[in-house]
Amino acid sequence: MNTGESWPDVEMAWLRVRRMQTKLHLWATTDPGRRFDDVFNLVYHPDFLTVAWDRVRGNKGARTAGVDRVIPAFISDDADVVAFLADTRDRLKCRAFRPLPARERLIPKPGQAGKFRRLGIPSAMDRLVQASLVLVLEPIFEADFKPVSYGFRPKRRAQDAIAEIHYFGSRKYHWVFEADITACFDELAHFAILDRVRRRVTDKRVLALVKAFLKAGIMAEGGQIRDSDTGTPQGGIASPLLANIALSVLDEHFCAKWDSHGTDMRRFTHRKRGGATYRIVRYADDFVIMVNGSQAHAEALWEEVASVLAPLGLRLSEAKSRVCHLDEGFDFLGFHIQRRRKKGTTKMVVYAYPSKKALASITAKVRALTNRARHRTLADLLRQLNAALRGWCNYFRHGVSSATFGYLGAFAWQRVTRWLRKRHPRITWKQLRRRYLSGEPGWRPTEGGIELFYPQQVPITRYRWRAANIPTPWTSLPTAPAAG
Repeated sequence: MNTGESWPDVEMAWLRVRRMQTKLHLWATTDPGRRFDDVFNLVYHPDFLTVAWDRVRGNKGARTAGVDRVIPAFISDDADVVAFLADTRDRLKCRAFRPLPARERLIPKPGQAGKFRRLGIPSAMDRLVQASLVLVLEPIFEADFKPVSYGFRPKRRAQDAIAEIHYFGSRKYHWVFEADITACFDELAHFAILDRVRRRVTDKRVLALVKAFLKAGIMAEGGQIRDSDTGTPQGGIASPLLANIALSVLDEHFCAKWDSHGTDMRRFTHRKRGGATYRIVRYADDFVIMVNGSQAHAEALWEEVASVLAPLGLRLSEAKSRVCHLDEGFDFLGFHIQRRRKKGTTKMVVYAYPSKKALASITAKVRALTNRARHRTLADLLRQLNAALRGWCNYFRHGVSSATFGYLGAFAWQRVTRWLRKRHPRITWKQLRRRYLSGEPGWRPTEGGIELFYPQQVPITRYRWRAANIPTPWTSLPTAPAAG
């Protein structure tokens, strides 16, 4: 890697970072006992900082400021970027960097009136350093993460978790322990996070940096600063990785129980003798445990899971956690998963539908977007509405979603035409159709070449379970781009 002080081109920096990440991942994979004691120099390396800044500036929250009032998206001039990166590098290199408190922002929970999700927005420099830290730590810890975890991991998505539930639900894993951790990101014990990080990384400078971020504090909306004795604030770039590192203890516990039987035949024999086998499916702090056994086996998981979470400073929510049968169904990651009789047969099949809560969330968003005073023109409305509808439908297109898409399409059409009638109170339906509705099916609202997105036309496809065959981004060395 380039060790000079000049700042590299983003494309070449990305190539060198990916090569270094591949080496880190290879070393961690081939030697499970290896502990990395000299990786801090990578955190402040120009290549890593360049790639990290490219990620921060392209992030969804790049237009939001932390307590420093600096908006990353507004640092766009090349000279300003170089000065900012150089200042960050100098502070890290001489150990003068100190994280600022995260700015607290309360986000209303969709469909839950009066309830909020706490986000902690770091300063611009803190985001840059966290992004660089993640570039170094992620390939190391990915070597240890189990394949049953899907949240905030490269090349993995929520649909993989749903496909795994579908797979095991179709193979006699009919009892489900649906778990909810109380305020996971707020109550996660710092010593537990650091202890798990220390198992792989012994570089004291990296550990001190992780601890500094955990202890940086929170600035409330009123301006008061409070200490962060526990938790890793949602909104920080490093928070999902640190939470995954800590919560992987759950994956290891239940994967060890699965592996202890050795073979499928031994698991079958164990169940014939009155035992049970378990599969955990986790997405960040949301997880379910599927049980091939009896209800009593599933109920016994209350104490077992609580004992695994206790050393992390976490506890189960008694109000939101429950044991249910797959025939009753449960909600997970926006889907309602339930076993039902297949129409026209006596066969029982596991289905995954968009949940009522997820549908209520998108219809509420459509209502908010179709407020009369919100948009200057119909084209402005359609541009924002289409993005919301398209993203929602792409997420749920792998479920049993045709009927829901049909309802959503009709609902969106009704809201847009109502918006048009309110905007033009004297217009007749004939004039409205002539001026704003065109095409088939359904006479869709159109303006400036932008047409209302039609959910009914989204193809429904089956998402295949990939099991443990999901590759990491570091399975092979990247090649240099062709010259010219």
